[in-house]
Amino acid sequence: MIALAMLHAGVHRLPDEAPGWTWAPSVVVPLLLSALFYAIGYMRLQRRAEGGRAQHRRHALRFAAGWAVLALAVVSPLHEGGERSFTLHMIEHELIMVPAALLIASARPLGVMFWAMPATMRQGLKGGARWWQGLADPVVATALQALALILWHAPPLFDRALGHEAWHIAQHLSFLITALLFWWAMTRASGRSALVAASCLFVTSLIGGGLGALMAFSTSPWYAGYAAMGMMPFGLSPAEDQQLAGLVMWIPGGMAHAGAALILLARLFRPRREADAIG
Repeated sequence: MIALAMLHAGVHRLPDEAPGWTWAPSVVVPLLLSALFYAIGYMRLQRRAEGGRAQHRRHALRFAAGWAVLALAVVSPLHEGGERSFTLHMIEHELIMVPAALLIASARPLGVMFWAMPATMRQGLKGGARWWQGLADPVVATALQALALILWHAPPLFDRALGHEAWHIAQHLSFLITALLFWWAMTRASGRSALVAASCLFVTSLIGGGLGALMAFSTSPWYAGYAAMGMMPFGLSPAEDQQLAGLVMWIPGGMAHAGAALILLARLFRPRREADAIG
C-alpha cells in the first residue's frame, strides 16, 4: 500500500486536454498488487481458520471499500483535476487520508497480506510489523500526522512538492503512511486508551480544521504553483480556489475526526450506562 503514495505520474503540469483517467503503471500496478496480495492472503487464511470467518469477511469488506475509495481518488479524473485546482487536490487528499485510510486500517490488512507471502519472507517482516505496532500509539500517531500536515502545507515545502517529482512523492508518502498509522491507532484503542484516542481525534479535528480555516479566510493564494495559473476551473481565482479548498479541509475533514471521537466515546460509555440501568 505504501507504494500508492507515488500518486502523481507527472509534476503539477497543466495539460491542454480535459482531466482524464490515470492509467499510469506507477498508480495502477501498486493498486492491483495490493488487491492481489490481500485476496491471496484472505483465501489462504480462510482455508486454515476454523473460526472467526465472519469477522474475516467483515474485514475483507472494509478493505475492499477502502481500496475502492483509494482507487477512485487516484485513478479517476479527480486526480488529474488536482493538477489544475487546489480544491480538487484537497478533495483527493481528504479521500485518501480519511475514508480510504480509515477503512483500510480498520480491516487490519497486514496480517492477511502476510499469508500471501512465503514463510521465510513472513519471518523477515516480523520485525517491521513490531516496529509499526510500536508507532501505533494514539499520541505518537497523532503527532506524526499533525507534523506531516503542518509541514507539507507550509508554502516552501508545498511549492517544492508541486515543482519536483521526488518531493511530491515524499509528500504523498508522508500523508499515506501517517494516515494509515493514525487510524490504525484509533481503531484498536479500547478501555482507558480509548479516552486518549478520542482526545487525539478532537485534537486532530482542531489542527486540520484550523489549517483549513486559515486557508478559507486568506485573501491571497499561499502557493506560487497555483497562483501562477491565473483563472482556475469553475471560474475561480487562485485565492477563491484556495478558500474553497480550505473549507473542504475545515468542515468535512474536521467533522469526520470529531464525529469519530464522539462514536468512540459513545462505545466506551455504553456498557457503563447499561450497568447503571441494571443496578
